[in-house]
Parts: sequence; structure tokens; C-alpha cells
Amino acid sequence: MLKNVSFSALMAVLLASDATAFMPSSRPSHATAASKASFSSSSLSMSAALIVQNKGGGHGELGFQLAKTLSSNSKITSITILQDDACNDEKTPFDSYASDIPDVKIVKASLSDEAMDAAALQSILGDDASFEYVWDNASKAPVGAGKAVLDCAKSWNSKVVTYVSSAGMYQPGADGPFPMPETTPVKESAGQNQYDAYAIENGLPLVSFRPQYIYGPKSNKYDYIDYYFDRLVRDLPIPVPGDGTQKVSLTNSEDVASLLATVVDNEEAAIEQRFFNCGSDQLVSYDDVAYICAAAAGVEKDKVMIEHYDANLFGKANFPFRLTNFFVSPDMAKDKLNWSGSSNTLEENMKWYWEGYQARGGAEKKIDFMKDAEVVVVSKSSYLTGSVYDKYDDFKIDVSNVKALKVE
Repeated sequence: MLKNVSFSALMAVLLASDATAFMPSSRPSHATAASKASFSSSSLSMSAALIVQNKGGGHGELGFQLAKTLSSNSKITSITILQDDACNDEKTPFDSYASDIPDVKIVKASLSDEAMDAAALQSILGDDASFEYVWDNASKAPVGAGKAVLDCAKSWNSKVVTYVSSAGMYQPGADGPFPMPETTPVKESAGQNQYDAYAIENGLPLVSFRPQYIYGPKSNKYDYIDYYFDRLVRDLPIPVPGDGTQKVSLTNSEDVASLLATVVDNEEAAIEQRFFNCGSDQLVSYDDVAYICAAAAGVEKDKVMIEHYDANLFGKANFPFRLTNFFVSPDMAKDKLNWSGSSNTLEENMKWYWEGYQARGGAEKKIDFMKDAEVVVVSKSSYLTGSVYDKYDDFKIDVSNVKALKVE
């Protein structure tokens, strides 16, 4: 019976069983709400995550999406985003930090400062700060802040250092192979390749992902897909190099984030393999993208004007992708990291993308179609009066005062 137990004995039992719950932590207490729920008296350690995030562009949304994904992982007890202070806080995804990831600590720094070293970075993060998991989604080479991140990770004895590299440094042969495997030759002088090399030379537990062509619900770079919508909404031809059957992999940033987060639960396998392609295995052709966008915009398929052109004559022009096949496969990540693959499809995502395009004023924005006209019109060896491009002021050519050239 409880009445037969002395107060002092009862207190001794309680203190012995829950002593760890009252012990102060040596880590910064920036845990997310999901992480806080995972704390218990049996917790023996904390796993802090650092996400180094660039100012925007193709990778601009990944830090935000990764923070959201990691917030539901019970192994991660705090998340800090080291944000390049050159970002525009009024644009996505940065304007969503406070509302969507309120428990993530945001620390700003000038990540373009090539004079930054490990000591300066440590001071910015806090003298006592250290991180078991590091994701670098900002550095382009092992200089300045990029080198400082790696040097700090070494001093922290981080478990995994994950780098968001780029498949753009691949140099496949004319015939591939495609999809490009992780063993595809890379441009040796590429800054991302040098970053990898520096991390490996210094014995860091590096895992390097190579993504390509990212889009997402809070992106701040729209070039790839907007290229098609910009022409569809204006009833203009869509210049596409070659025959348009070239394959491309367009990956939703949420899927990229889910892949980047797999290293937490697959540390050894990730470090052992080291290099991973990062992309959707749902391939589409250049012409397919045009028809998918048209369907979202309510344009009938037979109204879509695709102008296939000779890339040997006109090069890339304004086209957003490579002239040839250029795509990767995530098979290695599926096999080694148990990644389930993309949960998004381009067809489904184009519904909200189209709405976003309209909200951004895509149909009204001013666009220079001079190169398009060169490809579509001039390539046909004649200037067509009443051309589809004449209604755009930047391209109107006044020929009313043109006089015949006299040859003597």
C-alpha cells in the first residue's frame, strides 16, 4: 500500500527513474514540434541537422522542403537553416519560413563571402553549435563558405555530410549511355567535383547527390516549364531542337527532398556508395512536355504548334534543356537507400503549376521572342509579312521606307 511507503523512499525511486529528464542538454534547443514530441527519459543523444541554403534559383526550394521532411523524422531533434542573406525574403520559399517551418531556426550569413573560414562560420552558428547531419545546398566549390562548411563538419565529427551537387557536370558520350549512371565521366574542373574531392581528401562522410531540372510548388525559378506556357498562351510556335523525342527528367522538389533525407536512416549504405543520381524515373520527351502543358492550359492538342528546328544551324536558341538526351535514373538510390521513388507526376503537377503561372502574370509578362522568330521564320528563308511575331512590338520591322539597292 502507498501509505506504507515513506516519502523519502518514494522520492528516491522517482529521482532514479527520471533523472535524465532533468539533465541539461549540451545542444542548441531548436527542435521542431515533431521532434519535441519524440523526447523521452530514454533519449540518450540528440541529432542536430544543419541545412545550408542558397539565395534561390534551381535549388532554391530544396532547403525549405528538406526542413519540412526532416521535421517528421524522429532521429532529428533540431533543424537549423543557414540561409544566404542575399535571398529575397518576400519571394518563395523564403516568405514561407515563418508560417510553414516555424520551429526551424533560421541563421543568415553572407555565403558568397570567399573570405569566410571555419572560425567565422562557427561564430555565426554559435560557439557551442555542432551538427550530426549536414546538408549543403548552397556551395558551388570548396572555397569561402563552402570550404568552411566542410571544415566545420570535420570538427563536429558529423555523421553524414550530404552535398547537393549537379548532374550538369556529367559529360556523356554522343550515344550515352542513357540514363546516365553515377559512373558517367564528369567535368574535372567543375566546382562541384572539386567540392566532392576536398571532402573525400579530408576524410569526411560525404554523400553527394546529383539532381537535374527541379520544379516545385514554392520554386523561384520557372524557366524550364514556363518556356512552354509562354508560347502556348500567346498562340506562338514552340521551338524544339531536333525531332522532339529527346528524353528529360523533371523532378518535383518535394521528391528531391525525400531522397536527400534518406541518408538519415541509411547512413552506412549512403556513405559507402557516396554518389547518387537524383531525379524522377518518370521520363518525358520534349514534345510530351508541350502537350502536358497544353492540356493544363486548356489548349487542344491539335492547336499546339511545335516547330522542330535544326540545332546545328541555330544552336540552343532559348530552349531550356539540352539539345540531346540528358537524363539520369534513381535506381541506385532506390536500391541502396530504399527510396520509394517520386510520388508526383508531371501531368498532375501541371494543374497547380498552371494556376501559379497565371497568378504570376505569365501571360502578361514581356518576353523577347527575337530568337524564336529567327528560328521559326528566318529559317524558312523568307520574311513573312503578317508573321505571328509581328504583334510583339520588340519584333516589328518597319519596311515602308526600304529602297532598292542601286548597284553600279
